[in-house]
Amino acid sequence: MTLQSLLDDGRRFDAEYAGGLANHLPMALLALHRLGAGEMRLQEFAATYASRLAPARAAVSWPGGDAWRSRLGDADAWPAYRHLFAQWLDNEGAGAVLNQALPPLMAGCGAAAFHGLIRTAYAVQAAQRGELADALAYWACRWLDLGAADAGGRKSSAAARKAGSVADVSVLLAQLPVLKDPEAAGRLIVDGMQAASRLPGFLPTVARLRVGDDTLALLARAAARLYAGSGDFTVLHLVTSAHAMRRLMPFIEDPAPSLSAYWRAFAAGCTSTGIDLLAATTPPPLQPWSALVAHALASSDEHAIKLVDSCREEEMAYGGDDWRLAASRLLWAAEEGG
Repeated sequence: MTLQSLLDDGRRFDAEYAGGLANHLPMALLALHRLGAGEMRLQEFAATYASRLAPARAAVSWPGGDAWRSRLGDADAWPAYRHLFAQWLDNEGAGAVLNQALPPLMAGCGAAAFHGLIRTAYAVQAAQRGELADALAYWACRWLDLGAADAGGRKSSAAARKAGSVADVSVLLAQLPVLKDPEAAGRLIVDGMQAASRLPGFLPTVARLRVGDDTLALLARAAARLYAGSGDFTVLHLVTSAHAMRRLMPFIEDPAPSLSAYWRAFAAGCTSTGIDLLAATTPPPLQPWSALVAHALASSDEHAIKLVDSCREEEMAYGGDDWRLAASRLLWAAEEGG
């Protein structure tokens, strides 16, 4: 089976399983493919991973005339959103749908710990319309309001750029509050992000960012450095979500509001870890890409596969060793057994 046929076959599964965990099958398959996996490896991974997944819920038609934003954040709406986005894509094509849908969706881009965002970016790269419909549906039904979100996408670029006075994200990262008891927030990353967004001082600190042309690059590099230093699982999602953001930004005419929303979700992720991510740590030994890619290709861990893929892609886009160091942390942890 080719990558495309595996993606088609994967549509028989639901977007989540085991009480809210994201289905990573399509994302991991494309990452493996891009890292050089052959068809046998892709089939093997798909067969193994599929054993944990739940069948897709019964099809539901989107009610004619209902505004598509009316059920944002409704976890039960995935089947209906699935139908809506499939019809929308058939009628208007991927580019037009992304141009219209992404700005409102970006206001809730922390959805399912960024997995709606990440899955959509992978679907765009796969050029697979059915998978894109499912990905957008997942993002919509898990849309996440972390405070000050605007589901209408109406905030102008000028307003977003004037919202703050600090352009250096590292300054604001150092001033974010820390969630004292992450485990009390809930078992999912998104639970911690929501709890973090309610902390005193969180939104005022986040609001001080002045969005610029280099904001996404600064966030992407910060995520790589924070993961290299901490190996934190939530921060891993900041690395892969920054990669997804870069892939989707060309479809957004007015980027500043989306970047502001992403920064808010990024900061919530950092705050939710409950640790001082900026504390000095011993960096892992820097590994060659050949070893990192080989590790990912042999791995059964969907997060490891995606991280190595994202890190390699981000290094090609931005340059420097930050992403190779982040991927090296993953290999180092695997070799150390932790």
